[in-house]
Formats: sequence, structure tokens, C-alpha cells
Amino acid sequence: MKIGIYGQFYHENAGTYINQLLELLQEQKVEVIIERYFLELINKNQSVTGEYSDYETFDVLDDSFDLFFTIGGDGTILKSVNYIKNLDIPIVGINTGRLGFLSTIQKEQIGETIHAILRKDFSISPRTVLQVETNPEFNEEIFKNVALNEIAVSRKNTTSMITVDTWLDDQYLTSYWADGLIIATPTGSTGYSLSCGGPVITPDADSIVITPIAPHNLNARPLIIKDNTKITLKVSGREDSHLLSMDSRLASLPNDTEIIIKKAPYTINLVELHDNSFLQTLRKKLLWGEDKRN
Repeated sequence: MKIGIYGQFYHENAGTYINQLLELLQEQKVEVIIERYFLELINKNQSVTGEYSDYETFDVLDDSFDLFFTIGGDGTILKSVNYIKNLDIPIVGINTGRLGFLSTIQKEQIGETIHAILRKDFSISPRTVLQVETNPEFNEEIFKNVALNEIAVSRKNTTSMITVDTWLDDQYLTSYWADGLIIATPTGSTGYSLSCGGPVITPDADSIVITPIAPHNLNARPLIIKDNTKITLKVSGREDSHLLSMDSRLASLPNDTEIIIKKAPYTINLVELHDNSFLQTLRKKLLWGEDKRN
């Protein structure tokens, strides 16, 4: 078995859990390839007791990998998606951060879960991702990526609202007068969209949600649409430009740029343990059903 490992930075005591993970994989004679910059961080960090300089590294992936481990929080998984792209490599998210809707394997569970994962005792949760095109076309790296959570447009360098003209499959929908607009996948429905009043959507729903950010008109409500809908946006406002974000990546675009958002032609596969489903995660993270009156 061949496994890739990726992380962005160290959370508190992360070295302890990285040591534990790598030792378990070594015991099972798994071929481990670590992302180059993350390996440099591992070797520099004094909390890591092992010597890992001999590990092979990757800058890009190919279809020879069986699994891809991310160490960090949900943001680490969002970054890792653009290593995976259309390779269908399942992602195992180990949470050394805080909330963790996506990276659901807690760091304290590494010992008891890694053996189950290596036995392939898990299910796959396919997740929709979004891609974007612009007219005129821009060559920035962000437009070569996909978004697992959301694509959003928002105001820039101003306190004034922007106007977001919106079309669905080339049919005019409305003009949102707001701080911005979020186009979220079911995965992203528990993120930025949720904080702006959007609904929670289960990952297997063939839907995406359009959620306005602080709209001027209170009757501008979140709208759920089929995920094969082509969404076209055009922003205007007092400033000459606005921001476009794809998960954690940002670009500045001139106003009146035509932004076309579509579902990508592939999905991202997340590993889901049998005793750690999306509904269980939802109840736990949102504290549903817990009596907090005392």
C-alpha cells in the first residue's frame, strides 16, 4: 500500500501524533510519501522525536497512491483537494485542529483507527467540487483549482455593498445587493454559508446553495438549486474591483467580469469510518439534542 501525507503547519502537540502515525505505518510496512514542505517542517520541529529525512517526498501526485492522509484541520483538506483533483485517491482527514467537519478522525483516535483504515474497513463519501471560468479569461493559478466548500464574491476595500447580477442556466435570477454572494456545495453548507444563514445539506444531495452575505433586502433568502446548474455572476459597485474566493484562495477581479461557476466533472472522495458518519459529526459539532439548560 502507498500513502501520501500532507500538512500545512503544526498545531499544539501535533508532533506526538505525527510520530504515532508514522510509526504505525512503518510497522505495517506501508510505503509513505510526504509532501516536500511538510517533511521539511517535520524535520525542523523539535517536538518530533524520529528521524524522517529519509522519507520520499512529492510535489504532485499520480494514481499509484492508495490513500492520502491530511494532518491538520478542515483547511488542510481544502488545500489537499488540488493535489488530488481527478485521481480518485481517498482522503483520510486527521484532525489536530479545532472543529473538524471534514477531518473527523481525532488525533487521540489514531491508534484505534489506522488499523481499520489499512484493512479498508471504511466507506467512501463522494463530494461535489466546483470550478470557475471568467470572461475575459485570467491566467492566475486560482482558476486552475477547484473548490470543495464554496466559491464566493465579496466587496473589496470599501464599506459599500456590491450588486451581484445572477443568472441560472443563462436565465436571469435576480440582482443581489449585499456584501457578497456564496455558492456552496453540500460539503460547504456547514461552513461560510451556514454562518450567513444558509441551510445544512447532506453530502449526498445533488444540490448547491446560493447564500447572500448580509443582503440589503431581508427577503433575499438562500436558494437551493440542482448541482448541474450553470451559475453566471457579474459584480458592480463603487470600487473598480471585487474579490473572488475559492475556499481559502483569493483573487481580485475587475467589476463586470463574467464569472461562470459549474460543478467539476469529478468528485473528491473522503474516507468515512462506519462509526463516524456525517450525521453523527453534525450532531456532535452543532450540539444537537444536548440539553444546555443547567
